[in-house]
Amino acid sequence: MNESTRHKAELSGVSETALLTLAVRASEARRPDGLIDDPVAVRLLDSLDVDWAKFGQTGRQDMAIRAKGFDLATADYLRLHPEATVVALAEGLQTSFWRLDAALPDARFRWLTVDLPPIVEIREQLLPASPRITTRAQSALEYSWMDAVDTRDGVFITAEGLLMYLQPDEALGLITECARRFPGGRMVFDLAPPWFAALASKGRLRPSRRYVMPAMPFARTVRQVADLTSAIPGVTAVHDLPTPKGRGVLMNAVITTIFNNRVFDPIRPSYTLLEFG
Repeated sequence: MNESTRHKAELSGVSETALLTLAVRASEARRPDGLIDDPVAVRLLDSLDVDWAKFGQTGRQDMAIRAKGFDLATADYLRLHPEATVVALAEGLQTSFWRLDAALPDARFRWLTVDLPPIVEIREQLLPASPRITTRAQSALEYSWMDAVDTRDGVFITAEGLLMYLQPDEALGLITECARRFPGGRMVFDLAPPWFAALASKGRLRPSRRYVMPAMPFARTVRQVADLTSAIPGVTAVHDLPTPKGRGVLMNAVITTIFNNRVFDPIRPSYTLLEFG
């Protein structure tokens, strides 16, 4: 694509992390042995005018593994509730809708994107349109988006790469309100462990010399997340989700060791599925 036809993406703060995660997913999707099939992410990256070198090495697997894990959890729900509404909170430049649409035969699920106006502008200009996608240009913490959710056929809420960037009262308040408004629904999210979040809060997570990861005020261990059933009314079950396999013997040995041995629970990231009752 000619540089003059590319869209200038001017994002800052937490919203800028959407560019980093897009770069990692697109890099993985370009590989013949890629962990995810994501042609929409590749086309989106190629249509953006961004100094991608700012984000450092994008040939890494972590964010593609996370995307795959969220896809698996969402697809499991949609197989049981094929006409459900998926609510993607702070979706950034994720392309989950199109991956799931391609993966599920005769897909009929509906999709609600919730994100800030600068992100929504990019999505609406550069991503394919679908009559099954609705967008709300607002913060996930402005709960009016909940009024736009069709609850008749099930609700599945994703918070991929969101909660760790919120203050603890904001993150817990969001979960609490989701549980109150969507009984019978599900919510999936990821969290960094406290030690990792502490490094981010001190400005010590630097993918490159020019980019510093934002602070992560909200972090929990696996055991602390499990306590949400007693801490938040309406949360009836907490599931610690397995991490999908990566690429390569070494990567999978690390994943198996860390995620299958409880001694590592206090120091590993978590992928969590909540049930609301």
